[in-house]
Amino acid sequence: MDCFIPLMEKFYKIYGFYPRYPVADAGYASYNNYLFCQQHGMEKYMKFTMYKKETTDEEYHNDPFRAVNFKTDQDGDLICPNGKKFIFAYRKPIKGNLYGCQEEIYQCEDCSGCPYAEQCKKTDKNRTIRLNEELTAFHQEVLDNLESIHGALLRMNRSIQAEGSFGIMKYDRWYKRIARKGLKWVKLELLLVSLGHNLYKYHNRKIKRKAIA
Repeated sequence: MDCFIPLMEKFYKIYGFYPRYPVADAGYASYNNYLFCQQHGMEKYMKFTMYKKETTDEEYHNDPFRAVNFKTDQDGDLICPNGKKFIFAYRKPIKGNLYGCQEEIYQCEDCSGCPYAEQCKKTDKNRTIRLNEELTAFHQEVLDNLESIHGALLRMNRSIQAEGSFGIMKYDRWYKRIARKGLKWVKLELLLVSLGHNLYKYHNRKIKRKAIA
């Protein structure tokens, strides 16, 4: 997660611009990274942690007990499936956030006697929820982007280019763990593994070209 911004900065240093469509898996998705993309003209195409469940699990997506699915009354207050109001409690900074972002904490006014208690909460106390409306909006933007035709093509291309290489190195070559210690030697090891993989691809291409000729 913390590698994304340094990687984009290095990309900019080499090429003089930021990539417009930085496609990445959920390991790179964070509030910091989404804001960095927004500030530097990059579209948001990084999956978030629950992306797969959000797009493939209809029961999870429509779960009425998820805070993002709560209805609101005429005053804009969150209302749970039992018709109880969630009252704003306090704000607190999000851990590790670089932009001073805060999340809002809400607590149900009264959970006693609720017929949905077992489905809705895990403690005997009134349910507490945390909301970050801006991050929720980012997630919706990511969903819209990745579920579009353009997004599907980008995801497919990333799988072909990145996942294939990882698969060969991890499962065909049995390279699943870094053997060296220290940043200098880890970089050297990864460089050698990458060079070996590129030579392997180069050799295969030469063989294929000879076969065609």
